[in-house]
Amino acid sequence: MNSEAAPHTTEVIYPDLTQKRVLITGGAAGIGYAIAEAFAKQGCRIALFDVDEAGLERALNSLRGAVGKHGSVTDPDAVNAAFALMDEAFGGVDIVVNNAGISMNKPTLELSLQEWQKALDINLTGVFLCCQAAARRMVPQRSGVILNISSIYGVVAAPNRLAYCATKSAVAMMAKELAIEWAEHGIRVNALAPGYARTALVEQLVEAQRIDDRALAKRTPLGRLATAEEIADLAVFLASDKARYITGQVVGIDGGWTAYGYI
Repeated sequence: MNSEAAPHTTEVIYPDLTQKRVLITGGAAGIGYAIAEAFAKQGCRIALFDVDEAGLERALNSLRGAVGKHGSVTDPDAVNAAFALMDEAFGGVDIVVNNAGISMNKPTLELSLQEWQKALDINLTGVFLCCQAAARRMVPQRSGVILNISSIYGVVAAPNRLAYCATKSAVAMMAKELAIEWAEHGIRVNALAPGYARTALVEQLVEAQRIDDRALAKRTPLGRLATAEEIADLAVFLASDKARYITGQVVGIDGGWTAYGYI
């Protein structure tokens, strides 16, 4: 089956999101940038936090009124500076999307301690730091939404991806734990578990023959890879009042990948 992606709308369909203050980590490109665009189309005020300085500048030039902070989610001072920018520019934060992360494809016996630690620092500790900084602002205002970007490989395993699978699984569990801890403060926390999506990075990997997009599409019951915009649409929905009773969930968006168990 090949279910084609629907055209992406520019319509404001969640008026409750208008003027909400949104911080997206890793927002300069790919899924993060698509999420930023999607929130901007709902009238949100956008801040991007990214380690790619040139990419960040390009993204900010394309997002009217957005602000940005260059830095790494692994650096507590940079994280604090990104949230201080939100305070200065918008008076606080309503929604945080923890999208920054790295992939790692290497046999476990060849994985160095430094590589393992790098995955932990970026994919897990960085999310913790941003969740903590967000909650310090959301608890006093008694409202807020945090979205952690996990992965299908936080739900099912893949060979040679121990660091990635372990950290993405932990990010999903972090969303569950924080959801029950912070619910009394009016904060909702969920995780998204996307499958393979057609981003510029994936296209580069296809061209370099490091991944086979046709094989991935064949393995996916819907017969294709996701678009970044489809993942962004889910993020916007989960942040909206339409999802006001959804918290502590790991929401898959994978074309049926994790449900498929047949050879």
